[in-house]
Amino acid sequence: MLRDDLDAVGTRIADICRRCGRDPLEVVLVGVTKYSDAVTVNAAVAAGLKDIAENRVQSAREKFLLVNTAGVRKHLIGHLQSNKAKEAVGIFDLIQSVDSMGLVDEINKRAAGLNKVQDILLQVDIAGEEQKFGLPQAEAGSFCGHVSHLRNVRLLGLMTMAPLTQDREAIRSVFRRCREMFIAIGKDRACAGRIEMKHLSMGMSGDFDIAIEEGATMVRIGSLIFKHQ
Repeated sequence: MLRDDLDAVGTRIADICRRCGRDPLEVVLVGVTKYSDAVTVNAAVAAGLKDIAENRVQSAREKFLLVNTAGVRKHLIGHLQSNKAKEAVGIFDLIQSVDSMGLVDEINKRAAGLNKVQDILLQVDIAGEEQKFGLPQAEAGSFCGHVSHLRNVRLLGLMTMAPLTQDREAIRSVFRRCREMFIAIGKDRACAGRIEMKHLSMGMSGDFDIAIEEGATMVRIGSLIFKHQ
């Protein structure tokens, strides 16, 4: 059943890409394992899932020890506190939820201690909702300039969350503005060694079709993959 659900999501992604003239290989499916146990995650990995994500460091620590993660990229997509940075750097391949200079400095420090270059995304609050984490859009340029001087962090793109609304045009507007920001940073920072705009992480189970139409290269899907578990 899980393999069927995973295949169905892959087929939907491919259909959306064809509809908007994109190559399905441009879009990475990140399976959000927040509500799934290690047995279920192992089954998803065995079925071909190559990217898995958790919201909390503690959950990942406990769960990923029981998962065969060989060849699997591990993502952190939930808010990260600075006091958890050391552990996060030891667990995750990509930290998508970096939202302040203080946090990126701590990640850089902890990565240096592990002799690692930590890949990150900048989480930006395009929607401007108080309840959401994310760096304000106006501060992104300063953040990127700061990161370009850090030795143990590599900024690979942006992540954003859709607004809490049923208005799909409002969601589309947020995703479009994030894509425009992604493109602009890529042009401005083309020569910066620690900045490479490769990943635009937008869209979840309820809105990933809009995200792909607006240029997402990563979509974060949980319930559509693990709905029968």
